[in-house]
Amino acid sequence: MKAVVQRVSEASVTVDGLVKGKIGRGFMVLLGVERGDSEAHGDYIADKLVKLRIFEDENGKMNLDIGSVGGDMLLISQFTLITDIPVGNRPYFGGAEAPERAEELYGYVCAGLEKRLGKPVQRGVFGAHMEVALTNDGPVTIVIDSRDKIK
Repeated sequence: MKAVVQRVSEASVTVDGLVKGKIGRGFMVLLGVERGDSEAHGDYIADKLVKLRIFEDENGKMNLDIGSVGGDMLLISQFTLITDIPVGNRPYFGGAEAPERAEELYGYVCAGLEKRLGKPVQRGVFGAHMEVALTNDGPVTIVIDSRDKIK
């Protein structure tokens, strides 16, 4: 799994003109599921997200996690994170997990985050055309790849 984490002051996701998820201060996360990913990859990503210390403390150092600042999370599925451009300029998405399994693992990560955070995680709509709006705070953007630790 790959996650692109953006520290935001606000973010939202809209589908067919309707806002499906909206947060204030927190993380807007794009999540891509790779072929062969498992629940262990989901646990790794969820653990990293809730423990990621990219909010500033009283000394202006990135030292606080999302729970410490009462932040919210918006999780968006995005298979285009799992791409390769081996020849030419057209992306190849063959490394992305099959939609049914990817949706299952996306739900698993959402549920795991809710359990770890103790509150709901805002979500996009799996497989839908989504419009995502955000104000990146910093800007701070971090990429987490579960395959860096889980083979």
